[in-house]
Amino acid sequence: MAEPLRELRDEVVSSEDDALILVDEEDREIGTLSKAACHDGDGILHRAFSIFVFNRRGELLLQKRSADKRLWPDFWSNSCCSHPRAGESMDEATHRRLHQELGMRSRMKYLFKFQYHAPFGEAGSERELCWVFAGVSDDDVRPNVREIADWRWISADGLDREMREQGGAFTPWFRLEWPRVRQLRNAVLHGKGGV
Repeated sequence: MAEPLRELRDEVVSSEDDALILVDEEDREIGTLSKAACHDGDGILHRAFSIFVFNRRGELLLQKRSADKRLWPDFWSNSCCSHPRAGESMDEATHRRLHQELGMRSRMKYLFKFQYHAPFGEAGSERELCWVFAGVSDDDVRPNVREIADWRWISADGLDREMREQGGAFTPWFRLEWPRVRQLRNAVLHGKGGV
């Protein structure tokens, strides 16, 4: 269960009208399109990012997506996910969104990127070229209730166990990312190069 909430925030930080960056298979920008259109039907390939925030004890911050989300509402996921805005660097985008969703700051390290497609019934699909980042922070979590229904810290072993037992409770991109992030976790926690 989540720790007691110190400060809840209620701020609109995204909309279906947001312009997402369309990319080709090589992650080259080819235009922009609304978030709604990018997620309709089978989805259109666009750039995204996922952030994994660990605390100094090595636990991962999980968030439960808001019930108001179009895709995967009330599913557990990694610390923060979103899309860069047109003209915004990935560094700017990741720091902006981490603060908007969780009220946190963290130095982040780029880990890898990958492409995936995940349909969510009639609601639409994710079709993303996703950059994955990780960082360490002991900041207080100050969730934005428009984005996050709940949150908690979990050990790597505890998460492995939950994913084996309750895999359907987690977002598809998180399930794809976690095994590789798990392998890189110690390098992230100890600030080592080579990830």
